[in-house]
Amino acid sequence: MQARMKNPLMIFPDALQALLAVAKSAQQDGVPLRTPYLVCLRASQINGCSVCVDMHARDARKAGETDERLFAVAAWREAPFFTDAERAALALTEAATRLSDRADPVPDEIWNEAARHYDEPALASLVINIALINFFNRINATTRQVAGSVPR
Repeated sequence: MQARMKNPLMIFPDALQALLAVAKSAQQDGVPLRTPYLVCLRASQINGCSVCVDMHARDARKAGETDERLFAVAAWREAPFFTDAERAALALTEAATRLSDRADPVPDEIWNEAARHYDEPALASLVINIALINFFNRINATTRQVAGSVPR
């Protein structure tokens, strides 16, 4: 595989720094450390972003995530490895990633379940993380960035 072009965020490094600053500002104590990795991994799977699937799975392992849970993220509804709060975050991730798949993109049922597990700052953190990973996925998928090409 070969990328169509250099990653646009490497062409405009100030944009990357701004996005990383947004991500850092959205870190919230009410969201367990490993949940954002699961969120990023699931959105990246949906969007077919091999760069982010690879990166976030590796980062999650470094943060203590198990292979068992990482392998099951794509089938989280059927796997017994996730907490109710993680399931709510994953459902919110899927809804917010697949906005055009239904008339009500993020139904109250999904939102209310997430709100049952996360307070407003934590929900804000999740929403920002979901939006950011979708942004990164779209850049990488559009320009066909290659998994393993991101400097570690």
